[in-house]
Amino acid sequence: MNLASFDLLAAIDLLGGRVVRLRQGDFAQETEYSDDPVAVAMAFVERGVRWLHVVDLDGARAGEPVHGKAIASIVAAVAARAEVEVAGGLRSAAAISRVLGTGAARAVIGSAALADPSFAATAVERHGPDRIAAALDIRDGQAVGNAWASAAPRRPSDQVIAELTSAGLEWFEVTAIERDGSLEGPNLALLQSMISLAGHGRVVAAGGITTVEDLLAVRTVGCAGAIVGRGLYEGTFDIDQAIRATRSAE
Repeated sequence: MNLASFDLLAAIDLLGGRVVRLRQGDFAQETEYSDDPVAVAMAFVERGVRWLHVVDLDGARAGEPVHGKAIASIVAAVAARAEVEVAGGLRSAAAISRVLGTGAARAVIGSAALADPSFAATAVERHGPDRIAAALDIRDGQAVGNAWASAAPRRPSDQVIAELTSAGLEWFEVTAIERDGSLEGPNLALLQSMISLAGHGRVVAAGGITTVEDLLAVRTVGCAGAIVGRGLYEGTFDIDQAIRATRSAE
């Protein structure tokens, strides 16, 4: 099951075995929502969500996956009902193979692709373009890696997306860092710019998507999907209305 014309991806961020949300990637600004990630995943699927975006926050900070068992349990629990893509700490070929080996539909690579586009090219060659996505986490026109730490490497986002497109990447997940966890709405200008630069690639929006109107706005500018996090957990986002709205376009 690939994203068709547009789809909603529900975010499940894992930290210390719990489901949390961070504001702008700041580990000091954490809100905990559950200590049972599988139950959270199943609740979203019961509501009709067809894609889960699972982030290993500990892995992103450590540089290698930490929550492998929890992610495998989520994938197994929702099998045949929803697809799972996984991000966080996927900085080696072995880590990507392991996460895809659990049955996850897609691996999302960020820091490693930012540092070395040839790493992304090799992943696409091995697993296929539908199973690898690049995370473009952007602040002030710069793509930022290493869990957005203050000393994290950063490069011009237009340069990075050009290199990754040339490397064979077809999926780009674009996060406006200043909107992440803010409930302030998406950065539509940034998304439009990234869509233009991606060419035939497809852009999935993240950061600040708080309402169904936000979801429809990113679809209108040309995004292939949207990742929604805090809005789902805090009740500002009507998941049933969102699913009806997005599927009406299929």
